[in-house]
Amino acid sequence: MTFRTRRLTSALLSGLAVVSCTPALDWREVRPEASDIQALMPCKPQPAERRVPLAGQAVKMHLSSCPAGGSTWGLAFADMGDPARVGEGLSALQTSAASNIGARAGAVQALEVPGATPQPLSGRTVLEGRLPDGQSMQMHVLVFARGTTVFQATVVGQTVATEGAQTYFDSLRFPR
Repeated sequence: MTFRTRRLTSALLSGLAVVSCTPALDWREVRPEASDIQALMPCKPQPAERRVPLAGQAVKMHLSSCPAGGSTWGLAFADMGDPARVGEGLSALQTSAASNIGARAGAVQALEVPGATPQPLSGRTVLEGRLPDGQSMQMHVLVFARGTTVFQATVVGQTVATEGAQTYFDSLRFPR
């Protein structure tokens, strides 16, 4: 894992420190800039972007994340620029998510996002791991693509409410 990937993960996990001040889930529709995806998130996400290495190339990664209900909710995406690189990008997103919490890659469960481009490596994984300080973490991860853009939706916390993660993942869609 590179320094830049760790910084992106750090941004995702940074909200965990302020979770105790966060109200319960307050679902709202969000549409991150630079993408046509829409989702329901339980908090108002803060946007960020930076260049990161992904599947052997530098890409501009867009991230929207926020803390709510004891977890950090995130949606990241990057344009791989070449349809032949999309599978590698999805695989790299899965591998990076697992490595960020010291987990082994889990079984991928099929989950279709309406309007997404069918990809054999798209799907949802639940990961169990630990941060470098020993704190146990759980992460629900969904990776998918639309055209040459790869997406990673995550919910991460010490424990993640499966119902909340399912609501979030089920809400992801591309308007027609």
